[in-house]
Amino acid sequence: MSTPHHRPTTHTFSCGRCGLTVSAAAPDGNPRRHCPSCLHARHVTDPAEGGRGDCRGRMAPIAVAVLRTGDWMLVHRCVRCDELASSPVHADDNQLVLMRIAVRPLAEPPFPLEAFGAL
Repeated sequence: MSTPHHRPTTHTFSCGRCGLTVSAAAPDGNPRRHCPSCLHARHVTDPAEGGRGDCRGRMAPIAVAVLRTGDWMLVHRCVRCDELASSPVHADDNQLVLMRIAVRPLAEPPFPLEAFGAL
């Protein structure tokens, strides 16, 4: 008797900002928490992580953090409740958008650049 062949299910989600249908698994097989095109995410918290709960707001990418290992993390802020969260950057994430987020503090400093002339 032969056993039926089961294909692995590919879970997807639709990006709440750009509408792209996205695989819930990144190329490395790890779970994906944000859209690889616009880098936005949905505010969903695993109860085990101890978050405030699922407000289902859109998580906007606001910064990039670099871990000691050299891995990049994308920092998101919920547009509904202002909670912060992070998720790892994946190989297929939009590199142009990542770099725009990474250099934003240098391009828009909180002080006038002319202050450097006096140093």
